[in-house]
Amino acid sequence: MVRTLFLFISVLFIQHACAQASHVHYGSASILHDMQKLKTVGAVLYIAAHPDDENTRLLAYLANERKLRTAYLSLTRGDGGQNLIGKEQGAALGLIRTQELLAARRIDGASQYFTRAVDFGFSKTAAETFEQWHKDSVLSDVVWVIRSFQPDVIITRFPTTGEGGHGHHTASAILAEEAFEAAADPGRFQWQLKYIQPWKTKRLFWNTFNFGGRNTTSADQLKLDVGIFNPLLGKYYGEIAAESRSMHKSQGFGAASTRGTGIEYFKQIKGDIVHKDIFENLQLDWNPFSHTGELNKLIDAAVMHFDVLAPQKSVDALLHIYRKLKAVNTGDRELLTWKQSKLQDVQNLIVACAGVWMEVVAKDSIVTINEDFETEVKILAHNHVPVQLTDEDTSKILYNLKNNEVFTRKDSMRLSELPAYGMQISTSEPYWLKHPVKNNLFRVDDLALLGMPEKSPELMMIFHTSIKGVPFDIARPVVYRYVDPVRGEVYRPLEILPDVTVNLSKELLLFTSEQPQKTEVTVKANKANVSGKLSVKIPAGWKAFFSDSTFTLNKKGDEKMFEIMVHPASRQGEAAMEVSAVAGGKSFTRQIKRIHYEHIPPQFMLEDATVKLARFHLKTTGMHIGYIPGAGDDVAALLAQAGYRVTVLDNQQLAENDFSALDAIVTGVRAYNINEQLNQYHNKLMEYVKNGGNLVVQYNTNSGIGPLRAKIGPYPFTISRNRVTDEHAKVTFTNPGHSILNYPNKISEQDFAGWVQERGVYFVGDMHANYRTVLSMHDKDEAPENGSIIVAEYGKGNFVYTGLAFFRQLPAANQGAFKLFVNLLSIPKR
Repeated sequence: MVRTLFLFISVLFIQHACAQASHVHYGSASILHDMQKLKTVGAVLYIAAHPDDENTRLLAYLANERKLRTAYLSLTRGDGGQNLIGKEQGAALGLIRTQELLAARRIDGASQYFTRAVDFGFSKTAAETFEQWHKDSVLSDVVWVIRSFQPDVIITRFPTTGEGGHGHHTASAILAEEAFEAAADPGRFQWQLKYIQPWKTKRLFWNTFNFGGRNTTSADQLKLDVGIFNPLLGKYYGEIAAESRSMHKSQGFGAASTRGTGIEYFKQIKGDIVHKDIFENLQLDWNPFSHTGELNKLIDAAVMHFDVLAPQKSVDALLHIYRKLKAVNTGDRELLTWKQSKLQDVQNLIVACAGVWMEVVAKDSIVTINEDFETEVKILAHNHVPVQLTDEDTSKILYNLKNNEVFTRKDSMRLSELPAYGMQISTSEPYWLKHPVKNNLFRVDDLALLGMPEKSPELMMIFHTSIKGVPFDIARPVVYRYVDPVRGEVYRPLEILPDVTVNLSKELLLFTSEQPQKTEVTVKANKANVSGKLSVKIPAGWKAFFSDSTFTLNKKGDEKMFEIMVHPASRQGEAAMEVSAVAGGKSFTRQIKRIHYEHIPPQFMLEDATVKLARFHLKTTGMHIGYIPGAGDDVAALLAQAGYRVTVLDNQQLAENDFSALDAIVTGVRAYNINEQLNQYHNKLMEYVKNGGNLVVQYNTNSGIGPLRAKIGPYPFTISRNRVTDEHAKVTFTNPGHSILNYPNKISEQDFAGWVQERGVYFVGDMHANYRTVLSMHDKDEAPENGSIIVAEYGKGNFVYTGLAFFRQLPAANQGAFKLFVNLLSIPKR
């Protein structure tokens, strides 16, 4: 829908993703840097499997030194990884890691793409990976990105032969090689040819590496020295790379800067053979194209005569380039792609040199369909260049901007439920999360979104302007701005939400007896004057009671909390309780999950307001538990639902508290990785064990993240990188008489059914003779792994280390995992 506003502004409701456009940079160094890029007509695509797999130093070099259109294609969004900064897992973690990649790209200058593949966790082989993914579907996505992006060169991070260590890594290389050929073949994925054309990439390379104990580089490989200083950016590419890589904070990948010579190595896999440089003999400017005239010379002249103290002097030269480029007759699709891309780049440079600044700020951060909301438009031109606001239809000049004076206008708008042209406005949630995952693939119905990291802002303002007589339509998103007393001025995206959201305090209600469980539901109004009734749908045999069900919310942002008491069914099993709010004749069934971290923009997800219900028998003993927080998990809260009294032990409590009243102490996942002070409390914790307590330590990593120099147990042991990724792997009992397998819950083979994603990670390797094992398991064609649980008697108590993925199993309401975890807490003292 387009609606004229003030005559010189149109409102555009975006229904698809726009190309990843460059931003307007107003500093002279940035302007000159972007101006230099106009001459380069070449692209390179880097392909790997996950967020954080990319070589940020190479990306920064390619985008800024070679000035190529550079992109990273990550097969997944990292949904199956582990989270060092919070509790988010699964889709929420994938959303964080998507934004971390975009934050990294804003630093290193590349752009970002994805396939629909869901990260299902660690995989040991490509064969195992392709068992989980539909290979042709993911291959189709890689081909789509190649045909759309049109790279001259493709580079993979990993080889096809397995040295990358992760099955997803190997799969990414296999898919890249197959897609290199398939993208050029009009017989492959023919349905795509309605929208895009086949594309022949010239060469494919593997960017060999020396990390993780593997050195795949060699003297006879192609080399690039990327350890260069860029005077316009004021940094070495090793510095830019460190800043970019350090955006992967959820994975703990903070990196140190490097300066000086830095050699990257390449092994050629496909394409015409080269001997000195990966771009050897490629003409990466305007010369190969017909009808481009003197563009190279015009750009060279504009760069040569650029005045850093007076960028406005370059407006005429840039306008000349703009006219020449616009007049180019695009006989082939490749030239059309470059023409469209470079026209936008030149427009951004003209806007920057003319000093034209624009913003559209909404009064509220949230709007709903059919709701009036206020906006404020501000426009400024500060470089004495004639800039006018024009009529959309007639191009008539409506207003001449006065130099360095802010033009301000306010207006009221409304998002129509059924806007013109048949376009449907939707909530501004992540597009890949709107539908359930199927066969480990996200569902993407809009092909314009396929491969995109996120959709464009739903609401854009189009300013109709004239700069020195040349018409330009300049797009700006509608945003929300506020002033934080600590951070200062903060911008955030405008959110389009349902009229009402229904937020649940718990995702799981666990019943181990007939006692009811309480949960809270908060109904929030995202617009003024909302009234209605709360509704609950629960399966037969279960009962839900609440004393009040009506709500009247007069102001936008008002909330009302309801307490619901849920009584379990008599039979064991799982069920789901669906909660909705009926208002204005409509049923609202979505809850909002917000994600706030300072290194990425605020994010949210809309999910069905559904509570999982689980009823099973669980015997418990020793009901007072201390919990030392780790990197983030829900184990403490779930133990509380199972009937335990849980005391969270922070560093102050560890220092001051007497642990004698605690029946057991548990450390959260990666606690020793992130809390250096735990080393100080080692003796105190060992004294607690010695006096009869049980200490259960959940997994920590040995990847160098965090202080693994710390002592953990009473006797030495090492944490390996060994794991069992098959969640269905057979488990055998190496010590069937041990209390861990018998008290207070009898553990059988059946208790390992229904596990999710994996058995466990970071199992124990070498260990002192005083440790005992109780379980053995292994992935297909591998040796048995006995280090998933180790236990040692120490004094009157017991120490346990476990790499089993309880942090995934307990939120999934896995009965066997609950029984086993309770048994770890309940080992009898002597």
